[in-house]
Amino acid sequence: MNPALATGTLTARGLGVRLDGVPVLHDVDLDLHAGEWLGVIGPNGAGKSTLLKALAGLVRSSGEIRLGDGRAPRATDLSLMPQVPELPPGMTVAEYVLIGRTPHLRWLQGESRQDRAVVVDVLRRLDLASFAGRPVRSLSGGEAQRVSVARALAQQAPVLLLDEPTSALDVGHQVEVLELVDQLRLSDGLTVVAAMHDLGTAARFSDRLLLLDGGRVVTTDLPERVLDATVLSGVYGTPLEVHRVRGELVVLPAPRGSRQVAE
Repeated sequence: MNPALATGTLTARGLGVRLDGVPVLHDVDLDLHAGEWLGVIGPNGAGKSTLLKALAGLVRSSGEIRLGDGRAPRATDLSLMPQVPELPPGMTVAEYVLIGRTPHLRWLQGESRQDRAVVVDVLRRLDLASFAGRPVRSLSGGEAQRVSVARALAQQAPVLLLDEPTSALDVGHQVEVLELVDQLRLSDGLTVVAAMHDLGTAARFSDRLLLLDGGRVVTTDLPERVLDATVLSGVYGTPLEVHRVRGELVVLPAPRGSRQVAE
């Protein structure tokens, strides 16, 4: 693990983003604890993806982002798994995962034996060794998501940013991918920030939730405190109910017959 995050945190202060001159993220303050899973939730257009891209340095932002040792993060400190992985034609799984090593390479330097060893180890741990020579374009949706996780892990960054990592998957593959990430978080000491669409799933895996609305932070707290029916109904613009089913939080639309749009 990166020593800057081994016992410290990542913080953002006054983080803002403008796209085509339009503000889409407003003065976000964030305290990310080493080893935790922070779920980022909110309706479409709330700024979830933009927040992750800003943390990763992929969009121009205002404000400040610092690691536990006070320095700004580099490409080797944070790894972003995009919502829709781009799978280049003619590229094998091993070649695709090897791209994750790019931030570690110097100018005009090729991949080393160590880089290839990292890829082999990641593929083995994710039970993808037999996929190494397969074209990435031949993979199913669930396989492609696992390979995308492998590419992110090959970067060996202590902070893993996931942008709707299960949006294109069926329920079975959703659980498989998220359980895999959580196992790796616990075994490797990763810190995970995941933008998630399903509120119940976000509560199930996250230590804390950050609720965004219109590019602003509504609240950050434990899942059982953030998933408040009144607050969620106002943010999502429709009546919602929060229930516990076998100890887990589930968010459902209010019955049709009793609906009144939250004000």
